[in-house]
Amino acid sequence: MTREEQQLEKRFLDLAETAYQRGIVTYSDFLNLNEQHIFHSIRPRLSYIQAESFGGYEAAERQMAAFVPDAPMFCPKYPIACIKIEPLQKKFAEKLAHRDYLGALLNLGIERSKTGDILVEEERAFLFCQEKLADFVCENLTRIRHTMVTAQGVEKEDFSYEPKLREITGTMASVRLDSLLSLAFGASRSSLTGQIEGGKVFVNGRLVTSNGCQPKEGDLISVRGMGRFRLEAIGGQSKKGRSYVTVLKYI
Repeated sequence: MTREEQQLEKRFLDLAETAYQRGIVTYSDFLNLNEQHIFHSIRPRLSYIQAESFGGYEAAERQMAAFVPDAPMFCPKYPIACIKIEPLQKKFAEKLAHRDYLGALLNLGIERSKTGDILVEEERAFLFCQEKLADFVCENLTRIRHTMVTAQGVEKEDFSYEPKLREITGTMASVRLDSLLSLAFGASRSSLTGQIEGGKVFVNGRLVTSNGCQPKEGDLISVRGMGRFRLEAIGGQSKKGRSYVTVLKYI
């Protein structure tokens, strides 16, 4: 474990202790997949408190950890704001990608750990960030590349997002992680072994380094630098004894 990872683990333990001792809910910054793995790895040591995570919407990749005193009156209210970003004049707007929105935020001096997912649609994007930053973003994010934009908060109950998913079906001798990656990304199992062994594959936020891992239906599988998909269904078997599998790939 690196020094930075050790410091993060200590930070989690401090947040848990504060929640327990003071009887309050404490929160981390937004966590990337590596950081979420560290969070999940220490949860068995936190039997005296509840530890969970959320990113502002279902299946968010970047999430905050919450440390909740084990009592029924405590319910985490994640300090997450949702901001809608749109061009001022659509006919003059450039086609903006995720890196353009992220770059504009970093240029405002905002640390990546203070922001969650950025969901890019055709002519707009939704940003999740810490609540205390929402007003600053809305007031100061006025330009992305050469496009003038507006940013305004969206109430959680008014937010709706339907991810674009591509259904991919196939058969495999065994529903193993390497076979699922091969199906989802259209590459050979041998070419993807390095991704798994290199610590780039996460199942439900947990790092997995074994090719033989057998995910379950509903599991969310993320590969750094390649994308993510959900194991939607494991069906019956073909005449040759191979299992029918369906995955939904985020595009």
